[in-house]
Formats: sequence, structure tokens, C-alpha cells
Amino acid sequence: MRIALGVEYDGSGFCGWQTQPEGCAVQDRLEAALAQIAGLPVAAIATICAGRTDAGVHALAQVVHFDCAVERPASAWVRGVNALLPRAVAVTWMKPVADTFHARFSATARRYRYVLLNHAVRPAADAGRAGWFHVPLDVERMRAAAGCLLGEHDFSAFRSSQCQAKSPVRTLKHLEISAQGPYVMFDLCANGFLHHMVRNLVGSLIYVGCGRQEVSWMTALLAQRDRTLAAPTFDAAGLYLTGVEYDASWQLPQRERVQSPRLALENAL
Repeated sequence: MRIALGVEYDGSGFCGWQTQPEGCAVQDRLEAALAQIAGLPVAAIATICAGRTDAGVHALAQVVHFDCAVERPASAWVRGVNALLPRAVAVTWMKPVADTFHARFSATARRYRYVLLNHAVRPAADAGRAGWFHVPLDVERMRAAAGCLLGEHDFSAFRSSQCQAKSPVRTLKHLEISAQGPYVMFDLCANGFLHHMVRNLVGSLIYVGCGRQEVSWMTALLAQRDRTLAAPTFDAAGLYLTGVEYDASWQLPQRERVQSPRLALENAL
């Protein structure tokens, strides 16, 4: 039987989603908890996620699937698993799905939000949960620069050298920049993202926002396709996977979550 799960996590204490020999990844902790509920060896549980997040990156609506021959009630896969997980990780829903469902390849789009504190003084309470930039940013300049990024492009200039994707071409469907008090939010939706793509885009948009580069620079970066010409990869702390989209025929549950009072995340979804 194939089971799909909704998972959220605070990534600040993990080395990313993907399993590591040291057992420091979200996947390591989730698979150990699932195996305990199933009464199987950990090696018998193999999860696949919609988007592999890096160290320090958070998820509000990660989607995972795994195969298991052992039947358990839905409450066991949610509440039971959560009782075995660290406080920074929680399963939010489960649903049996057809064997043809694939958390990664069945997804039609992924959504991310980057939360940035634009303030002269570094944060303490928001450390690990929001990025920080101390120079005032011009949101209108960044919006103008973001406009050229929409649509299908070769995003090589914003692709990590470690990226394993076969093609650098992606379709960026949505990129909205908004401000709420000292927080600036970057909301992005695409059919897929390259390794470090969101953080590299945010870093370059910040260069435009603080006046270090002109608005036209973003268009030039796309054309030049050279990662070394763009801004450095920005801090992982403010990045959240906020949603994964699938065809309605899969009938996956909608994410239900009490809105966070911090980090201006109330409009994340």
C-alpha cells in the first residue's frame, strides 16, 4: 500500500531533508518513526518527498509518500508517528494513494516563501526563522526586477554548482514581493526549482533593492547564464516550502494549520 503524508518542520536543527550517515536529516527521523509504528526495520521504510530542502530550510507543507505492507489506522500514521518525532517535525495528514502516485514526479508546482527581516539590528527571537539584511530595501525596485524572471527561462545564473537537474530551464509562474512592517516576503511558485534557486534569486533581488545593481541587471543575468555573476547564495534561515500542487484527481487533503503569529507568515498559503 502506498501512503501519502503531509509534513511540516522547522529545519534550523537539521542538516536538510535528505538522509545522511550521521542521521541528522528530517528524513532520518521520519523514517525511524514510521518504521516503529509499522513494526518494521528502518531499512524497510523508504520515503520520497516532493522537494528536498537544504540544511536550515523549513517546510509548512512538504508532501511525502512511502510504501508499506502493514496496515495501521490513520491516527497511527499521524498522531502515533508524531509522538515519536522531535518537536520540530510533525505529520499533518495521511492518505492512502494509488501506486502510481509519486510525491515528486506527480507534483505540478511547488511554492516557496522567503521571509526577510529588513532592519538595522540583527534578530534574536527570529534567528534561524528569518533571513536578515541591514540596509534599507526598495521594494518597488525589486518588484520591477522580478518581473523579467516570470515565465520559462534558463536559470543557470541562479543554479548551484552542485545541482543535479538535467536541465536548467524552469517556468516561474509567480513571484510576488510584499512588505509587512520590517519584514519583506518573497513568494514564488514554479513547476520546479533548481538547487539553491530561490536563495540565489532572493540574494540578487536584494542587490537590486539596496541599489548595488540596476533593475536591468536581472535580465542580463538570465541572458549570461553564469552563476559567478549573480549575488551569493542568501541565508537558508528565511526559506519555507509553503505548498506543493497536484492534480485534483489525487484528492489530497488541504493543509490545515494554525497560523503563526510570528514572521508575518499569515499569508503564506
